[in-house]
Parts: sequence; C-alpha cells; structure tokens
Amino acid sequence: MQRKQIILNPRRRVSPARVANSIRPDAPVFPEVGRMTIANQPDQKNQPARNVTELIEEIELLTAEIQELYCSDAIPWCIGYSGGKDSTATLQLVWNAIASLPIEKRTKTIYVITTDTLVENPVVSAWVRKSLEQMKVAAKEQKIPIDPRLLPPSVKDTFWVSIIGKGYPAPRHRFRWCTERLKIAPSNRFVRDVVRTEGEVILVLGTRKAESTRRAASMKKHRVGVLQDRLSSDSIAPSSLLYNSSSLPNALIYSPIQDWRTDEVWLYLMQWQNPWGYSNKDLFTMYRGATADNECPLVVDTSTPSCGDSRFGCWVCTMVSKDKSMEAMIQNDEEKEWMQPLLNIRNDLDVQDDRDKRDFRRIWGEVQLFERNHNGELSVEPIPGPYTKYWREHWLRRVLEAQTQVRRTAPENMRDITLITTEELSEIRRIWLEEKHEFDDSLPRIYAEVTGESFIDIRPGADYSLLGSDEWNVLEEICDGDAMHLELMAKLLDTERQFRKMARRVGIYDALEKCFKSSSRSQNEAIKNAHFKRDLKDAVVKGDVDKVKQLTLGDVADEENEKPMSWGSIKFNKKD
Repeated sequence: MQRKQIILNPRRRVSPARVANSIRPDAPVFPEVGRMTIANQPDQKNQPARNVTELIEEIELLTAEIQELYCSDAIPWCIGYSGGKDSTATLQLVWNAIASLPIEKRTKTIYVITTDTLVENPVVSAWVRKSLEQMKVAAKEQKIPIDPRLLPPSVKDTFWVSIIGKGYPAPRHRFRWCTERLKIAPSNRFVRDVVRTEGEVILVLGTRKAESTRRAASMKKHRVGVLQDRLSSDSIAPSSLLYNSSSLPNALIYSPIQDWRTDEVWLYLMQWQNPWGYSNKDLFTMYRGATADNECPLVVDTSTPSCGDSRFGCWVCTMVSKDKSMEAMIQNDEEKEWMQPLLNIRNDLDVQDDRDKRDFRRIWGEVQLFERNHNGELSVEPIPGPYTKYWREHWLRRVLEAQTQVRRTAPENMRDITLITTEELSEIRRIWLEEKHEFDDSLPRIYAEVTGESFIDIRPGADYSLLGSDEWNVLEEICDGDAMHLELMAKLLDTERQFRKMARRVGIYDALEKCFKSSSRSQNEAIKNAHFKRDLKDAVVKGDVDKVKQLTLGDVADEENEKPMSWGSIKFNKKD
C-alpha cells in the first residue's frame, strides 16, 4: 500500500476559535491537579512547563498533524485505550481532530482497542466498559468512523486458568508470565488480523517519554522517518513522527502526547470537554488519593512496563509490594468496602516464599536445581514448581467465596460482577482431569459447596468418565498417605482410560513411561538423583575423570537398588 509523503506546514493552524470551542465553558480549575501530579514526577525535572496559551498552540498543531496524517492514506488506525488519563487524552485529541474534518473525509476506520484481563480493578473495569458503550453511541451520532473493541485473553491463558488450573505461581519480576498472556497477546492478535486484512496499521498510543527512561529509549530505538517530518518555525531538523513496532511487522506507532508533562495531560482533560460524553472530572476523582498515578497502558511488547504502583491495573497484581490504589479506595470510600475480599486474596497470593505451597518439580515433572543465596550462604536447591493440588483447590474456593460475597454486598450496579467465568471453570476442570489426571473431579464439588448451586459444564461430554471420586477415595486408602504413590497410580489409571477411547493405542507405552519418570521416585530420591546428574555433568565439563568414575562406577550397586520403577521394568521383569 503506497503512502503519500506529506509535510506539515507550521504556518497552517487550526482556528483558535475551533480549539477554544472544545474547552468546557464551565470547567473548574482544579488546584489538586498541580499538587497531585507535580509531586514525585520524574518528568517535571527535565521538561519546561507550558502555560495555557502555549498548550493551546500545541493542541492546534497536534490537531492539524492528526488530520493530515489521517487523510494521507487509507491505513487504518488502532488507538490503545485503557481508561486512564494518557489514553483518554490521546483518544480525545484524535476524536476532536477527526470531528473537525468534513464528513466526506472521515473515511478511514479508527479502532479503539482495550485489553480486558478479566482481573481488572472492578471499578475501573466498569468505567471502561461503560465508556466504550458510550463511544459507540456518540460515534454513530457524530458520524465518526470509530469502532471500540474489548479484547479478552484466550481462555487457556487467563489469570485464573493459569493459577488454579495449571498451578502457575503468582507473577514475579523474574517470572512475569501475566503480561504476555493477558495484555500483549490479545492486542497483538487483533492488530495482526488488521494487518492481514489491510496490509498495514498505525497504532496510536498514549505513551509519553516522561513516563519512564526505558520506554523513552524504546521509542527512540524504533524511530523511523517513513511517513512525514515534523517541522517547526525555529528548526529545520527533521523529527520522526512514527516509530516501528518492535514485535508487530507492518505496524507503526504514533504517540501524539509523547512530549507532554503529567500536569499538562490533566490540564487538557479538565479544560477540554470529553467528546463522547463521558466525565473527565470523574476520571480525575478515580485518580485522586492514589500514591502514584501511573496507569497500566495498552501493552504491545515487553519494552513497555506492564504496570507500576498503578491505579489502573489488575486487582490480583503481585508485581508491586502493595495494591495501594485499591487500599485507598476501600479506606476513603465506604461504598467501596465491598472490594475487601478481593484485596485479601491479592495479599494472600503475594507471598515471597511460597515453596511450601508448590511442587518440588517443575510443571513437566522434572526436578531442576539452582544456586540460592540465602543470607550470604550458597545452597543448591530445587526450583519450586506449580501449586500443589491442595493449594489449587484452595485458591478456587477463595475466588468463588469472594465472588459470592461481593455479589451480596456490592452496590446495585456491581451485583453482576464475575471474578471467574464459566468458561474458565470449564477449562480448569479439563486441565485437572486430562492433564493432571486428578479424576476425583473436585471442581463441581467445590463449586456446589461454596455457591449452593450445581456446576453446569459447557464443554460437550465433560461429565462422562469411567473414573470418579469413589475410585479416587479407594486409591487414597490403598496408598495410605503416600502422596507420590497416589500420584503415580492416578496417572497410570487415567492414562489407560484416555487411551481406551482411541481406535489405535499408539503411544500408550511412551505415555506410561512418562508417568514413571515424573512420579516413581519419592521427593528425597528425586532431589538426590537431580544432584547426582548435576554433579556428573559438572565433572564431565571440568574433565575430572576421578569424579566421573566415582559417580558412575563407585555407586553402581546403590544405583541399581535406587533405580525407579519404569514401564519396561514392570513389563519385562525377570523372575528368579
């Protein structure tokens, strides 16, 4: 798709009257804006403040820039909208600029995309959803080609399916699995679909250089000058307007407010009327009282921080030490005390040392060691794996209890709140039954105990099984408290059950062998074997022949005695 090269004329300005007309005539001046945004803001140190007149001139130039960029080609736009201050200001700028164009020039679709992690702060989530609904109505009435889209993650990737179903530990900086699955993947999937259809796309984001040095460096790194140059009256040096996306081919990023200060964002929102009929004053009220006003933006790659001490983020977020925003909401507003069960779950998830809740093996069933520095002492220990069966069932019960409670105590407009969806529950049940071989099928029982209702699984044939809770109870009695023996027997029985439904049982021996490899050793034996493999590998790498002989020959007898069961040893067992 060919793109026209255009050059903005610095002398061409939008009529000051047109810009001034979008200012709310009754807009109050909020001194709190200055007090709230100036404190502890890194962008206040390096950027000179602009007065209102200069800001109006900046908005005039940005309006002309947006209009010319929009009219230059047929490439669709995607505006990232999180409901926060920066994305709202960006969308408001674009909306007002397009609304000033003649109707015949409003030909290019503008998608407003919002990622819904399904664990957003409920107050903010409700705000964003209603905002998107209002956008649809306003865009249709004003004849503006804006198409709002709410983008959830795939069911298999949701937070609770990952935590409760697969047993993933709560996200940490070294294992931040949530950002990719909940934020990046849904937005990227939509953008790629647009690129697949249209060839190219321009992402309009509310990222600002002032927000973080890392983000500023990323914006500078991906800068390209393929569309147009920004010209100013006092300089002829070109400044690129668009940036390459680091992860999305044929996607360019446009950040119109990249040079704005935080207080300028608030000044614009407070003094310029929201074009889709929503209240920026209410937005300011949501921010007020927070210790930090960084929001969770639309994330398109890992160079963008997913959150911070955020008001606009997930209520389960363990990437910060405390959810100060939700705490402030509960403490400062009696009408929001109903969110206390959510905060309790988040705080219980946020445990630095949760090894007692997790398996000693990784999720694929293998012991993996690492060097741990604890109080200056080095030790080689197993890397903790997923949450155990007990704790996965515990978190399921906690979430269902919280959902039941908040539906009783929340305000009338929040009574339909859903913390975990039926689709998620069905997928969790499938994982427990088919992947973890837990054929006691505890999810329907827990659901009924907590909610008082029967769980109706939407998955076809989900309730058909040859094994159930009765067989599991018998197996528990036989194993007499030996957790590893119970796990092995359950895996073997369920593997046989799964292959029984197949016309050809190709691969059954390999599947059974995997069961033995992961579950035939006790915890101590499995950890000891992992140390043995690690020591042997180190000896081989160092060329320590004596150590290799000691490990491989000296303990042959012991190794034979400690050799775990396998499918081959059982099938071809030599009898005396």
